[in-house]
Amino acid sequence: MAKIELKAPVVDEIKGYVADAKAAVLVDYRGLTVEQDTRLRKELREAGVVYKVYKNTMLHLAFEGTDYEQLDKHLEGPTAIAFSIDDETAPARILNKFAKEADVLQFKGAVVDGTYYDEAGIKVLATIPSKDVLISKLLGSLQSPITNLARVLKQIAEKDGEAAAPAEAEPAAE
Repeated sequence: MAKIELKAPVVDEIKGYVADAKAAVLVDYRGLTVEQDTRLRKELREAGVVYKVYKNTMLHLAFEGTDYEQLDKHLEGPTAIAFSIDDETAPARILNKFAKEADVLQFKGAVVDGTYYDEAGIKVLATIPSKDVLISKLLGSLQSPITNLARVLKQIAEKDGEAAAPAEAEPAAE
């Protein structure tokens, strides 16, 4: 009974993250040095990503009945999980970038907006920019034609204004 009581707060903590998360990525962190782990945690924290190491049984209990249950098959060996509340691709982007310099970090699986991704899928997710970057690119691409149109209309108006000015000046000269 005491074991279950000790597990409950941990499982509840994980369930809290699961309830709010848009994405979760599981990794095997074996072989990371303390310095690498500290740097990775700092990068993830700055991006608003929660990165924790839990016992696999705790994750399994917390995942029951959720979209994250799809990750159960990866709950073997050392497992760390990165939850993102705001940016769906942030954990994959940051972990993938970090894995390029620390090749011991291995992806296990991920769930993003209810969809399961394997290691290859996570690497594809990592290439997708953040929502803010995508929105600014969209706005930039929408703004560009409008700006060009405004510039052309202004040039036409200025040209017509120059053509109209000499015509108006002639009658005044009489």
